[in-house]
Amino acid sequence: MDLRSYLEKNVAVIDEALALLLPAQNTYPQIIHEAVSYSMFAGGKRLRPILCLASAEAIGKESTAIIPVACALEMIHTYSLIHDDLPAMDNDDYRRGKLTNHKVFGEGIAVLAGDALLTQAFEVLASYGLSVKDKDKSAVMCVINEIAQASGSQGMVGGQSVDLKSEGKSIDEATLTYIHRHKTGALFRASIRSGAILSQASKEQLHAFTIYAENFGLAFQITDDLLDIVGNSQKLGKPVGSDLRNEKVTFPSIYGLDKSKWMAVQTVEKAVEALRYLPGNTEPLKLLVEYLLKRET
Repeated sequence: MDLRSYLEKNVAVIDEALALLLPAQNTYPQIIHEAVSYSMFAGGKRLRPILCLASAEAIGKESTAIIPVACALEMIHTYSLIHDDLPAMDNDDYRRGKLTNHKVFGEGIAVLAGDALLTQAFEVLASYGLSVKDKDKSAVMCVINEIAQASGSQGMVGGQSVDLKSEGKSIDEATLTYIHRHKTGALFRASIRSGAILSQASKEQLHAFTIYAENFGLAFQITDDLLDIVGNSQKLGKPVGSDLRNEKVTFPSIYGLDKSKWMAVQTVEKAVEALRYLPGNTEPLKLLVEYLLKRET
């Protein structure tokens, strides 16, 4: 299987669906919908929604039916990026090679654009739940609960808050792991488990997905930390070294470059091992996690 073709095909599907699910840019009030669209279609890899769809395939189910859920996950991810880039957070000027949302629309509109995307995501999820057959509604409710937990104070928001309070401080390994399992890993976990839950995964299969997801999220964060040191700013679409400037504790700052690279390899191998217990086409999930060791963006 060619990963590039698989990604391109699914990015096109997700982008088309997002364009239908979000209000048009010229919808009043136009400024907020322009700001939402600016970040939503800024060239993201759509990794979280693709993982959701790939998880359905790994059970042997058709993924088309769950595209709205995959899109909701991307809306939540994009909201988090808009807010992360704000001066009160990471204070970044560029994202994916373009000016960040607040640099174009101002801080107030950027905050509201993020708020709008988070709210829109749950509107999409609720609408999806209303559209499915009665026997499937319970699974949708489980997924909404899963995504809400991953997005809130016990997930992404919680991880970000500990990250903010840890800047410029010496933290232990447990705190670093907490930050990354929640700030980054929680939404990956929810994306992968959502595709599995909606595809009627068994308890044992869902456990395998969870192991895969947790190791995927950890490998993603380790390689992200490494890219901030050794990456190419032109390929990344933003300056490298922001973690150092913001005095953030990262895997390389605690473990060093060599051990961090070794840890990334170990987590990828654990993720791949978990796929052995799934009955469908697991090749996309395998290639996606292995790609983390080679990624440049």
